Amino acid sequence: MITLEAENLVKVYRADGVETPALRGVSLKIEKGEFMSIVGPSGCGKSTLLNLLGTLDRPTSGRLLIDGIDTSKLNDAKLAKLRNEKIGFVFQSFNMVPRMNGLMNVELPLLVKGTPKEERRGRALKLLEELGIGKKAHNRPSQLSGGEQQRLALARALITDPSIVLADEPTGNLDTKNSAMVVELLEKLNETTGKTFVVITHDLGLAYHTRRIVHLRDGEIEKEEYPDKSSVHKDYNHNI
Repeated sequence: MITLEAENLVKVYRADGVETPALRGVSLKIEKGEFMSIVGPSGCGKSTLLNLLGTLDRPTSGRLLIDGIDTSKLNDAKLAKLRNEKIGFVFQSFNMVPRMNGLMNVELPLLVKGTPKEERRGRALKLLEELGIGKKAHNRPSQLSGGEQQRLALARALITDPSIVLADEPTGNLDTKNSAMVVELLEKLNETTGKTFVVITHDLGLAYHTRRIVHLRDGEIEKEEYPDKSSVHKDYNHNI
């Protein structure tokens, strides 16, 4: 079953009369429950593609279908509702609210949905326990290690029970040990939850743990590969 389908996505940025093409007609089908990565050199269009897949931006042309829904036909309000229900985001810089503790940060998406306090608090605590940071629930982000903050970010992405998780450089700000931990955690979550994970990364150690790698170059898909799991990269510092 196809959960995300990009059809000839083009994205052109315009500033001061100058056009800069970021994507040049990307077509991609992502199956439900897939664990895949998108890699390529800086400026190749990876983050632009992730923003389009997550409906954080609209393409200049082409269309995106999410579970068969043509997102180009949705207004901003309906698009925001779809995004909140179906997509969880994990960012390289964590994007936590500094003045809130970890528990409150994880609860935020449920607060936006209007979930009652007792229910959202219970769900958030349970998820933090499952991710191994339940004891740090009342710590502020600044009191957590990089690895703990990334677990917190994963909890926030998963709290609404989305069918799709999009991660932008989830190991980008982590040391080797924490990078390895996050890679293993993503792999485990994909296997145990059946959710679709799409990861943007420079980290080949992470990419070769996914089941499919899509290589982007100059705004186009250059090639795809399916890693041999018996010879997975273990070098988490091996960047593109």
